[in-house]
Amino acid sequence: MTKRPPPRGDIQPDLFAANFADIPIRDQRDTMERPFFSLAKKPRFNPIEYHVGDTWVEVSANPKFGLATIWDADILIWASTQVTEAMDRGLAPSRTIQFHPHNLLKSIRRPTGGEHYRRLRAALDRLTHTAVRTNIRAQGKKKAASFHWLESWTELVDEATGEPTGMTLTLPDWLFDGIVMKGGVLTIHEDYFLLTGGIGRWLYRVARKHAGHQELGWQFTMRQLYEKSGASSRFSDFAIDVRRVVEEDTLPEYALAIHKNAEGEEVLNFIRRDLLDVSDPRFESSRSPRRRVARGITAKALKFSDTAA
Repeated sequence: MTKRPPPRGDIQPDLFAANFADIPIRDQRDTMERPFFSLAKKPRFNPIEYHVGDTWVEVSANPKFGLATIWDADILIWASTQVTEAMDRGLAPSRTIQFHPHNLLKSIRRPTGGEHYRRLRAALDRLTHTAVRTNIRAQGKKKAASFHWLESWTELVDEATGEPTGMTLTLPDWLFDGIVMKGGVLTIHEDYFLLTGGIGRWLYRVARKHAGHQELGWQFTMRQLYEKSGASSRFSDFAIDVRRVVEEDTLPEYALAIHKNAEGEEVLNFIRRDLLDVSDPRFESSRSPRRRVARGITAKALKFSDTAA
């Protein structure tokens, strides 16, 4: 798993420039650990079915578009950040967000060439047509929720040039309610957007959700992680991918380590880097998450693939 180099002109702007406000990046916590998205860049059409204890998640693809990917989910992280920022400013949040595609791409650290607008549209289509059913957050008479990651999206186009001038997207009730509820989001590191591997991205979100700032971190067996991931690969291949992430040691904020328990199972431990001994080469001092730019978070860029946004 690697990080992409920055595109040209990818420079942190003056934080006092007009029309910019720096904000932390927020992720909706219920989406961070369970198998809601494909972790592969190759199009996936077979469904995800997750049943552990009383909790279940079912995700199915439209045969034309395929499942939404963990790269597509960057758009939902961006939307979660926008909704939360509106609330922090005392504004009434809305499920519908109007934006310019250039700014969204910059916000999630993607290039802004013409091809990447096409890939953005493909990502929006996958999010709109991926169907989700789950009983997470089901309370009272609500036994389950059924929704798509986006209720809809629209595009405005300049009639003379054919270039996009603006877009809107509308979040489903389940996701929006999860964002606005108390404790519904977690701040994530801006370098998350630079992670190129689906397994590495997912492991970071698991670490952020479970290990948090706990002194001893958190741990799962390799088999537990495989079941939670919804990965379409074989268990042995999944384990190889996880070991590679551990070896490369490129996740922001969190260090990973593998050991074997008394039963001989591989166990993955997550812990914040600033909680390691200072002599540990994986140690990094803590810092406040970098404040980001509300309508155009800029930094290094990760390109869209042809099949995943």
